[in-house]
Amino acid sequence: MAKIGTYIQEAADELFNKVSWPTWDELQNSAVLVLVASVIFALLIFVMDYTLGNNGEDAWFDGLLGVIYGMFES
Repeated sequence: MAKIGTYIQEAADELFNKVSWPTWDELQNSAVLVLVASVIFALLIFVMDYTLGNNGEDAWFDGLLGVIYGMFES
């Protein structure tokens, strides 16, 4: 039981004294970068899905899953 208490004390000491936490500005810059990259990646996936799913029928957008489901319809 003493080992668990020692482990928790050492872990807390490391978190409070040894870890270098980012500043508020660094955190904001990283968050903006992740947001922009996520939007670009989502748009890229949408374009690929639209391109592969556009099968020329009356539907505006079937998407890749619509094509796959269409293969299994009777």
